[in-house]
Amino acid sequence: MFAHLRGTMTRLAPGEVIVDIHGAGYRVAVPLDVWERLEENTVQKLFITSYIREDRFDLFGFLESETKKLFDEFIGISGIGPKTALELCGVPRGILSTAIMTNDPTVLTEIKGIGRKTAEKLLLELKSLAEKYPAIFSEKGSSHSAHRLDPDAVAALEILGYDAPTIRSALQALPKDLVTTEERVTAALRSL
Repeated sequence: MFAHLRGTMTRLAPGEVIVDIHGAGYRVAVPLDVWERLEENTVQKLFITSYIREDRFDLFGFLESETKKLFDEFIGISGIGPKTALELCGVPRGILSTAIMTNDPTVLTEIKGIGRKTAEKLLLELKSLAEKYPAIFSEKGSSHSAHRLDPDAVAALEILGYDAPTIRSALQALPKDLVTTEERVTAALRSL
C-alpha cells in the first residue's frame, strides 16, 4: 500500500515514531536501532511495509530497503509475527551471519519471542535467505554500525545476562581503537 513515507519525525515510546506529512501524522513501528538513529523534528524517509489484518492496520518503517526486504521475508515465515520480525530486524546482521555460519540456533533464542524450535526453523530460513539475497547480510546491506560489533564480545555479554539492545548500544559506543575482544568486553562492562 505505502512504499515509503518522507516527513518530520517525532519519537514516541521506544520503537514507535510519528511521521508528519503536511499535517497528517502516521504512527510507524520501527526497529530499536532505527528509533535510536532518528532525530526529533528532522525530515527522514522510511521504507514502509503495511501489515493489514481484519482487526488491524499497522505500518512498519525502515531506513534501508534491505532491512524492509528482510522484514517482509520474516513475516512470511510461519510462526513469526510482525513484532518478532521487527525484533529480528534490530539484531545486527553480523550476529545473524554468525548464527548462519556456525549453524548455531542458540544465538537466536536470545531474541525476545524466539524459542528453541522457532530458532531452529528460523536458522534454516536465514540460510535460505542468505543464499537468495546475499546483499541483505553484507556490511553494505546492514545497519550503519553492525560491522563494528564483535560477535565474540556479543556472546560474552549475553552469557553475563545482558539483553541484545543493551549489548548493541554498549558495543556501538566503544572507541574504534579497541583491537581485541577482551578489550571490547572490558570497556563495555565499564560503561554498563
